Amino acid sequence: MPLPDEFLQELKLRTDIADVISSYVNLKRVGRNLVGLCPFHSEKTPSFSVSPENGFFHCFGCGVGGDVITFIKRIENLDYIDAVKLLASRAGLEIPTDTQSKGLSELRKRIFEANREAARFFHKALYSQDGVHALSYLRGRALSEATIKHFGLGYSPPSRFALVNYLRAKGFKDSELVSANLAFTTRSGHTMDRFFDRVMFPIIDVRGNVIAFGGRIMSDEKPKYLNTSDTPVFKKSSNLFALNFAKNVGENMLILCEGYMDVIALHQAGFQNAIATLGTSLTTEQAMIIKRYCDTVAICYDADEAGQKATSRAIGILRPTGIDIRIITVPSGKDPDEFIRSYGEQGPVRFRKLLESSGNDVRYQIQKVRKKYDTQIPEQRISFLNECARLLAELNSDIDADVYAGELAEELSVSKSSIKNEIEKYRKRSFRKESKERIRNIQLKTSAANDRINPEKHRNLRAANAEEAIIAILINNPDLADTIMSRISADSFVTSFNKRVFSVLLERVKEMRSVSPMDISEAFTADEMSSITSILSSRPRENNPKRAIQEYIDILLEEKEKISPEKAASASDEEMLEYFKKLRERKK
Repeated sequence: MPLPDEFLQELKLRTDIADVISSYVNLKRVGRNLVGLCPFHSEKTPSFSVSPENGFFHCFGCGVGGDVITFIKRIENLDYIDAVKLLASRAGLEIPTDTQSKGLSELRKRIFEANREAARFFHKALYSQDGVHALSYLRGRALSEATIKHFGLGYSPPSRFALVNYLRAKGFKDSELVSANLAFTTRSGHTMDRFFDRVMFPIIDVRGNVIAFGGRIMSDEKPKYLNTSDTPVFKKSSNLFALNFAKNVGENMLILCEGYMDVIALHQAGFQNAIATLGTSLTTEQAMIIKRYCDTVAICYDADEAGQKATSRAIGILRPTGIDIRIITVPSGKDPDEFIRSYGEQGPVRFRKLLESSGNDVRYQIQKVRKKYDTQIPEQRISFLNECARLLAELNSDIDADVYAGELAEELSVSKSSIKNEIEKYRKRSFRKESKERIRNIQLKTSAANDRINPEKHRNLRAANAEEAIIAILINNPDLADTIMSRISADSFVTSFNKRVFSVLLERVKEMRSVSPMDISEAFTADEMSSITSILSSRPRENNPKRAIQEYIDILLEEKEKISPEKAASASDEEMLEYFKKLRERKK
């Protein structure tokens, strides 16, 4: 059942989109709008824009957009009702109890419950006869009983139906278990456990909900780790392992690791601010989450070649957030877990020294580049400086670039100005590249060749553009609704998506005599809201909307009357004559 208009209007009045988004993104005012680096994709030049006046955000780089509810849905990985709950709590409002949404909201609740029961089942199985070898494995990794219980570690039995049968007995439907990715349906129609004969790591969100699992095989079979796929309650790219514990430690630093065992070993050693990604490389969304909880992140990946590549990539993702980055270099190619265990009781002290001696990300990268060249040889010294200049060109701070340019100049007896000139050259090249990419994206949008939300637009470009103009004018000038409805209806639209948008807008205008993106958010997905705000952001307000609306309606009606090649092939002579008659009348 939809939320009452009275509640939504009160929420709209109490919610400032700029205030909400600025708690996640650093925004600067540019004219009427606010701009910043997009939290949904990695970029160096701000293309993320917030319009407080119109109540929407839009990224001109990746195309993401929407109202404040859509933003919260995306950034927090929530459904519509839970996003509204979060905003209502922030605004000091209570959602009317009789308006709880069914469907997805109910499914999310059941998945949370199923995951919680599954976690209990796995933990109990760890201490059963089946779990003896799994418990022995964890103890062999020097984990204490307290640590095993603290993280709720468990074991998935070798039977392919153990968890399914257990949860069925608890009243869960097979469809719910499949939606939670705890099970899957075979070709023969049987529902089977997704995890079997693995050590299990529950993944818990910052609100204390079990949202997913990671399972580690104890043999050499592949895959080594099996993780829950994305579900209605879990998105691996926007969650972090052990953040539920790390956020409460009170440190202003998080230690970013690669895997579950590294995090658990560090927590046991006293470093309870350790977290890890969930079977994927670090994402922009995760970087923004990290920024929310600390000012400094220490990257502690494996010291092997793959770990070094992952470190460099993570630096590039974290740097645009403005967070201070440090790099912990674990010696002898070990991972943090191995390093701590190898020193026994001295392991925590040794790791503390590594943490305290960790350098920042720029020095780490310069040191990596330095290993590639013999700077005593002039040609290699030039190559080294060129690569360093390219690296420093990526820094957002001119002061930081100036400091490191000075250090390199002094070390290699070259002028600081020559290094800074090279830095500026690389910056200009990067800017040109980003500009070309933006132009290419604009061209793609204009042609609509890759429009997934409105796939009909590409074949009906002139009609779709007129439809979008009408939609934008209606949102910006709801007082023209009667004028618009006197000439066209939703059936006048050519493309299905725009027709649906127009229908929803008209309903809202009839009810409220005004409309904003927030008023229609419930009726559309996050991707659809991005498409709607793209329509708004790409079209400035009309100086003379009354005249403009008439012109766009004329275009739409003209396009609507055109006969398609398919229809023409099967049309009768009378139908074709009538069609040409209408065309002549319209030209007059």
